[in-house]
Amino acid sequence: MRLSMFYSTLLLTGVNLLLRLVATSFQVYISGRIGATGVGLLQLVLSVAMLAETAGIAGVRTAAMYLSAEELGRKHLGMIPKILSSCTIYSVICGGVVSAALYGGAPLLAEHWINDLRTVGALRLFALVLPLECICGVLRGYFAASERIGTLAAVGIGEQLCSMAVTMAVLTAWAGSDPARACQAIILGSGAGTCLALVSLGVLCPHTDRGQPVPQRGVVRRLLRIAVPLALADDLKAGLSAAEKLVIPKRLMLHTGTEAPMAAFGVVCGMVLPVLMLPAAILFALAELLIPELARCAAVGSTRRIRYLTRRSLRMAMLYGLCCGGLLFLLAAPLGETLYHSEEAGRYLMLFALLSPMLYCDALIDAMTKGLGQQTYCVRYNIITSALDLLLLYILLPRYGMYGYFLSFFATHLLNFALSIRRLLIAAQISVSFYRPALAGLSTLLSIWVAAQFPVGLPRTALFLGMSWGLYWAFGALRREDLQWARGLMKIRRP
Repeated sequence: MRLSMFYSTLLLTGVNLLLRLVATSFQVYISGRIGATGVGLLQLVLSVAMLAETAGIAGVRTAAMYLSAEELGRKHLGMIPKILSSCTIYSVICGGVVSAALYGGAPLLAEHWINDLRTVGALRLFALVLPLECICGVLRGYFAASERIGTLAAVGIGEQLCSMAVTMAVLTAWAGSDPARACQAIILGSGAGTCLALVSLGVLCPHTDRGQPVPQRGVVRRLLRIAVPLALADDLKAGLSAAEKLVIPKRLMLHTGTEAPMAAFGVVCGMVLPVLMLPAAILFALAELLIPELARCAAVGSTRRIRYLTRRSLRMAMLYGLCCGGLLFLLAAPLGETLYHSEEAGRYLMLFALLSPMLYCDALIDAMTKGLGQQTYCVRYNIITSALDLLLLYILLPRYGMYGYFLSFFATHLLNFALSIRRLLIAAQISVSFYRPALAGLSTLLSIWVAAQFPVGLPRTALFLGMSWGLYWAFGALRREDLQWARGLMKIRRP
């Protein structure tokens, strides 16, 4: 007996929500300790770290997940050890090269990228941790493909708790309120959590199902075919994202209405966006499961199930995004004041909340396109949208300040959403009507307007939720078969 996708998603959702709540709470603590300017500096350090991590992982996590899911779907269990060993060697090579480059180039990056030589220590510390994170990605991909969700959940919780404990200890005993030392404390805590996760997954992984020997059908070639396009796309996206974070403070200095560019950057990227994406933990959990599920379906030619999962996932992501976006819009001001004691954070959160439906749906679309083997198209879309984003930021920031950042964010994410959903519909061989999504959007806007007439708090929240979901049902955006589908997911399937 094994758990259905509903229970796996529910478990991952609980873990993701817990970890994101902890991370958001920790972000609030850091913001109060080092201020908005310090948060801006931290974001620049983390942007370099994320670029290095993305380059080091080089698409191997998704490749390991995809290849393992394919062979598990075909019942070729003897292929799994070869897949894991090939992916591990690949990750060690890529991670080692990037780690060495980061360690040696840390002074140059700190001087010319971050403009603060005190961050050299944090960058070199991350370089030492990077190879471990790359190997850990391989194991996480295999465990996700083999549906060992409980194991991943337990390891994830332990990793986060360890990271938090080490970070807090170092902050208290050494870092204080110094932003550069705070960066080192966060990197050190993250490294401790990675070490714990790697040891835990490594202990549990040796008992891999080997089954009967099967021909080793070009594992390295298949690995490179999947990982290299993903690596190119992810590296380009991470590189342009890092360049974007570099451009923002510098171009904001040219805007006459922005007095503290680094602080404004810290408010939006370090405070607003984490709160905006916090409710998306549910969809990230589903996305984590959709990649191997769709890969298995594609491997055995189950076109009907691919269409079914794609349609249902898109519809529920849309409704969930509309609902969360409406709530964030209505509660933006009190959230900004409560979490960060910042009216500016609440104002920006209200603005970005309008994009929640698109951002939340895009999380699932990206996973489903990867699950259906459309990595090459992701490379093209990321090249187009990331380059456009950098260009728009360079042009708009001096004229419009952080509102120029919002315009660029909206334009590029909308373009990526349009291209990605078009590719998904082609790959899944389905078509969708935009009539009901339009009605759902109008229902949400009407519910926001009515709820805004009531006091902030429980009355406003309850009225919005009740009215919006009632209108979704009345206009047919939410239908009886959706509820039947949800009930069907709750059944435990037997092999």
